[in-house]
Amino acid sequence: MKISCALIIDDSEGDQFLTKDLIQSEYPDAEVLQAYDGQEALEIIKQCNEDIDLIILDINMPRMDGHEFLKIYNEMSVQKKPPVVVMLSSSCHTEDKDKSMAYDFVVDYFVKALDKDDLFNLPDP
Repeated sequence: MKISCALIIDDSEGDQFLTKDLIQSEYPDAEVLQAYDGQEALEIIKQCNEDIDLIILDINMPRMDGHEFLKIYNEMSVQKKPPVVVMLSSSCHTEDKDKSMAYDFVVDYFVKALDKDDLFNLPDP
């Protein structure tokens, strides 16, 4: 999978840092956008001038959590080619995984911490 623009949506600064570092280690020219909740992410997506290839999304966040983000994002038609969405959460509950994976554009669900091999073996959408 080629990544030229990625969006990390996570309220943890530490997880943001680690995930951004992983992406930039493999794709040094990629633009990495960051949001600390779903509401901020939707604002970024609406203002973004280029297509986002990858969204890495946490579930448990303030203001708007990952499930709320997925519901609203699914109703938006922002890009011609939807990005690959990967869930990255501390939740290992089956109901959280099933709820996330119900969307066609969500390709995988990982429990934190993200591993480099997980991130770079993703399918194209």
